Amino acid sequence: MRKLEKILNIYKPVGISPLDAIKALKEKYPELKGDKMTYAGRLDPLAEGVLLILIGKAVYEKEKYLKLDKEYEAEILFGFNTDTYDILGLSKENRQSATISRTVLDIETKKLEGNISLPLPPYSSYKIKGKPLFEWAREGKLGEIEIPMRRTKISSAELLNFDKISGQKLLKKIEQKINSVKGDFRQKEILESWQKMLPFPSDRCFAGTFENQKKYQIAKIRAACSSGTYIRSIAHHLGHELEIGGVILSLTRTKVGEFEIKNSIDI
Repeated sequence: MRKLEKILNIYKPVGISPLDAIKALKEKYPELKGDKMTYAGRLDPLAEGVLLILIGKAVYEKEKYLKLDKEYEAEILFGFNTDTYDILGLSKENRQSATISRTVLDIETKKLEGNISLPLPPYSSYKIKGKPLFEWAREGKLGEIEIPMRRTKISSAELLNFDKISGQKLLKKIEQKINSVKGDFRQKEILESWQKMLPFPSDRCFAGTFENQKKYQIAKIRAACSSGTYIRSIAHHLGHELEIGGVILSLTRTKVGEFEIKNSIDI
């Protein structure tokens, strides 16, 4: 690692915050420990992929990199709503019995393209009256404020895959992701909530049960969008438009400006 490099394209894994990623980077490359360093473009704990790290004088150009367009690939789990718009949240309601067709989903996905107003996730870093929304949510005071819509531009939206997954496999996947998250994000309470909603908890697996289980619908989409777009909001919006509910199951940022995931550095 050359100390003169100003911008690093690193791969942030699931479970850690951008600040954790910077710490890991400094541990891997001790020569960077004395340098000023920040990140441009936050990634949620459950998200992975491209994270830009600015070093030295590049720190003062952060706004420029924050404004870069981004591209994501996301898995959306339909039939559920949570207070975070992803699986790292408590269920508000679910419509597990409802189903959608690939044709309808493909049409609704293409409708996302263009300028669109999306709701901000209640658990997000957007500030109202100087306080992040997630603090208002944790304090149970969301009723005291009005959560604004955010105007954003989605230059392309594509349905990549549409499939079904058994409750047992789904729960195992959710448990693995939530258990990987560091910090206090209500993991215990959230896991218990999912274990109550989904049949066949992972500690009671039996051979031959997959065929008879209820299947849950999952879509994988790719979206290229302007800076500041919450992909969790896209999932919530699609679920609302389809009258079925939708949350992010997994999220990968594949591109920031010209920085692509294929060139990302592992930490």
